[in-house]
Amino acid sequence: MKIPLFKIYSDNQDIKAITEAIKAERNWAIGPQVEQFEKKLASYLGVKYALVFNSGTSALHGLMLALGIGLGDEVIVPSFTFIATANAPIFVGAKPVFAEIESKTFGLDPADVEKKITKKTKAIMPIHYGGSSCQIKALKKIAQKHHLFLIEDAAESLGAKVGKQKVGSFGQAAILSFCQNKIITTGEGGAVVTNSPKIYEWLKLIRSHGRREKQNYFSSTQKANYVSLGYNFRMSNIAAALGVSQLQKIDKIIAQRRKNAAYLNKKLNILEDKIVLPGSLKNYFHVFQMYTIMVKDGEKTRNNLKNYLEKNGITAKIYFDPVHLSAFYRRKFAFQKGALPITEKIAQEALSLPLYPGLTQKEMDYIANNLISFFRK
Repeated sequence: MKIPLFKIYSDNQDIKAITEAIKAERNWAIGPQVEQFEKKLASYLGVKYALVFNSGTSALHGLMLALGIGLGDEVIVPSFTFIATANAPIFVGAKPVFAEIESKTFGLDPADVEKKITKKTKAIMPIHYGGSSCQIKALKKIAQKHHLFLIEDAAESLGAKVGKQKVGSFGQAAILSFCQNKIITTGEGGAVVTNSPKIYEWLKLIRSHGRREKQNYFSSTQKANYVSLGYNFRMSNIAAALGVSQLQKIDKIIAQRRKNAAYLNKKLNILEDKIVLPGSLKNYFHVFQMYTIMVKDGEKTRNNLKNYLEKNGITAKIYFDPVHLSAFYRRKFAFQKGALPITEKIAQEALSLPLYPGLTQKEMDYIANNLISFFRK
């Protein structure tokens, strides 16, 4: 077998949505599907506003600017994340400060976050890893106590919940990603969601060249009004059309992901002395954007397992190598191995296995049997 790490879920509804947007022969860059996607996102998450962007990274950059984060400020982030999370403060002249993560959710450890707060700290920016919320309620209390912004990087966890509240609705703002391996996708794309009208208005300027827009720029003959510095961070109407279609079936997608994760957990439970299986904390709703196991014997065994699976046609990937040990961060901030021992240990044990809605029972049996064979050998 050849089993990829993920496959994009799509159907004829998606094809129809994109086709209709193209056949309109106008409004490819800006159009009604953008506004519709934003309204549906805000409604789904239970927030007042959503603005879509051409990537999750653009959304992060724009949000840093909208919050006034800049030179001399510090933003507390995890190192166990995609590098864009840590890069975002640098985009605006601020400094990312790394705090440790905890092993239950792979999110920021609230206790270590509190230790890293200084007079320069402006925000706490946790990620919700792989489809599960971090300890967001504890982090929110810390942010409120120290009068800091709480920014949720929910790129991987659209639809995840703590109790009845969805991630992305706890802080002043949150970012989402619609890159191809996420819960729903527009190919590339992102969004900021917020309850703040001030953040919302600033982001509208930032994502479109600082232009105050009352009409569609490409169809209006009125003189454009540029009132601030801005960027071209817009999502196209074609991509938004796909986003609307994908969002309409998000509950179906999440249900299948959870079903497949439960099946793999049942099959792999026999290896409980060798690996730690992914699961949810009490009252947490996990959407399994990734299926990440922990190999108890550590990095060498984890790497051998990865190689074994790949030789047998099963793609496995390490999400994530710690950001602070990347070449750029070592060079810029002089980080050394051992700076974040808990994060580094978790990163050495973590391995993500294939998990997507279209994964068949036969394929999951094949994955499980290969893991069992590896550890028996």
